[in-house]
Parts: sequence; structure tokens; C-alpha cells
Amino acid sequence: MVCVSLRCIQSLWLWLWLWLWLWLWLCCGGSAAAQSSGSGGGAAQCQMPKSQREMNSFLWSIGRDPPAYLFGTIHVPYTRVWDFVADNSKSAFQGSNSVYFELDLTDPYTISALTTCQMLPRGENLQDVLPRDLYRRLKRHLEYVKLMMPRWMTPDQRGKGLYADYLFNAIAGNWERKRPVWVMLMVNSLTEADIRSRGVPVLDLYLAQEAERMRKRTGAVERVEEQCHPLNGLNFSQVLFALNQTLLQHESLRAGSLQAPYTTEDLIKHYNCGDLNAVIFNHDTSQLPNFINTTLPPHEQVTAQEIDSYFRQELIYKRNERMGKRVNALLQANPDKSFFFAFGA
Repeated sequence: MVCVSLRCIQSLWLWLWLWLWLWLWLCCGGSAAAQSSGSGGGAAQCQMPKSQREMNSFLWSIGRDPPAYLFGTIHVPYTRVWDFVADNSKSAFQGSNSVYFELDLTDPYTISALTTCQMLPRGENLQDVLPRDLYRRLKRHLEYVKLMMPRWMTPDQRGKGLYADYLFNAIAGNWERKRPVWVMLMVNSLTEADIRSRGVPVLDLYLAQEAERMRKRTGAVERVEEQCHPLNGLNFSQVLFALNQTLLQHESLRAGSLQAPYTTEDLIKHYNCGDLNAVIFNHDTSQLPNFINTTLPPHEQVTAQEIDSYFRQELIYKRNERMGKRVNALLQANPDKSFFFAFGA
């Protein structure tokens, strides 16, 4: 398939944004201790199925004895989805000897390597590398977010000791030293809905914490560098295009001239309803707004197509092949062990 408009690229941006949302969560103070489960946020919830048989399961079994499982996760607060995870998935997790994730979410090196990956070369600042107007727009938007954050936070967050200034600095602190592509992703995480979700572990991290608590063998099939380097591999014009379009969206949202057509709430609903295919493969939906439904100029269509092709190759095709080989190697090397692999759906 060839991208000829930004709509085509947006389904890939959805997947990429969700994957990187977990990274931002890990490095930005989102991994508070696990709390009791509860779906919360009923607006994005399906009606609770009456029986386990009616529940959808993102669980696949690998034909071997002892068993091995692949479980599709979602990088959102686990309390929003845990009640909708079928018992067979929970039992498979509890009964497995080893639990493996994309990255080792409990290893401090994961966090430090991610932080290093996001930074510009020593001595460079964002103001030095961005066009002046783009930098000013970015700074103005972050000032707006900082002003609004006290209003966005929930009473529950305040009751747990989270303060707006602390939360802003945890997410956006040192932003002038970050690479533009990471600033773009950071901007997309600085929304009211996402701020209100801070303080509860995302599903992947919750499972990692539970696996450690149960003293299971844990591990990862990827290294931080393998996820990080492809993102930093975008050329400068592609990064400027993506950052500019992202700011245009958020500026339009602030002005009231655009409503986000797709939100994290919608994604959670699709996951809980077992309808994730509608999110991932429908090119008319996206986690990113629709760039005001305008037709891109030809040269920007080319840029969008280049980004789409690059990420499909680096972050889907090559990544799937690499992860598949490592899963197979683990199974071959441990024929007497049961495995539970939890990867982003």
C-alpha cells in the first residue's frame, strides 16, 4: 500500500504513539505503586460481559508442552482495562514460570538508557536546532499546558501527593535538551485525559510488578537501543514536518476550531470490547487528530509517505522478525519451562 495522504500514515502513528506512551510513562514519573483494580472512567467502557465465555481475550497459545502464551497488552493505566481481561489470560499469566516483555520495565538501566536516547548531542539545545517560529510556538504551547495542569489534575491525584508543578517537570522537564521527535511525542502526552491518568501503572508495568511479586523469572526480548534508534533515524525535515503538524493540531484544539476525532478513551473502549482491529487497521481513525481535514501539499504528502514507509520497515516488519526469532530461541532453549509473553497488541 502506498500513502498518498496523511490519513494513511495515521494508523501507524497510532501504533507508534501507544508504544512510546509507555516509554514516556516510565521515564516521567508515571509508575506509581500498583493500586486496587477497578475499571473507572465509564464513558470508555463496554458493558461488563455476563460470563467469562462472553469476554474477549487477546491471548494466543503456542502449541507446546508445557504451554507458552502470547498476550496482547495496551499501554494505558491497568485499572482501565483489568476488569475486562478474561480469566484465561490471568490464569495463563499466573501459571507460567517465565514472563517476558518487550523491554525490562523494572530495570533502572531501561530508564537511564531511554533518557540518554532522547537527548540532543552535548552542547546543543532545541532553540539552536528548531526554526525560530516553530520554537516559539512550542514554548507557548508548553506554557499553556503548565498553566492548565492544576485544573486538569484530579482530586484523587492531589490526595496522593501529586502536584501540578512536579508532574509538569516530571514529564516536560529539560525539554529544551530533548531531540525534536521526542518533544513531539511529549506534546502528545500533555493532554488533559493523559494527565488525569498519571499515577497508575500502565498494564505492561503492572504485569511486570506482579511477576516480580510472584517471584517469576522475567525478561525482555528487546533492548532500548533497538526501539530508540529507529525513531532518532528520521531525517531533520521529516521531524520538523511531524512536530509542526502536531503543534497545529494542539493549537487548533486550544482555539476550539478542532475536536480530537479519536482519544485514548476510544482506544480503551475498543480494547475492552475486544475490537482492537478496528483501531489498528482502520485508516480513517487515529490517535492523532486529523490535521484539520486539509489536503496536504504534494511535497508534504511525499514526506508523510516517507515516514510511513520508514516506520513500517523499521518498527513493524524488522521488529516483528527480530522479536519472533528471540521468542523462538527462548522456547527452544527452555523446553521444560512455561512462558507468558506480554507484548503491545
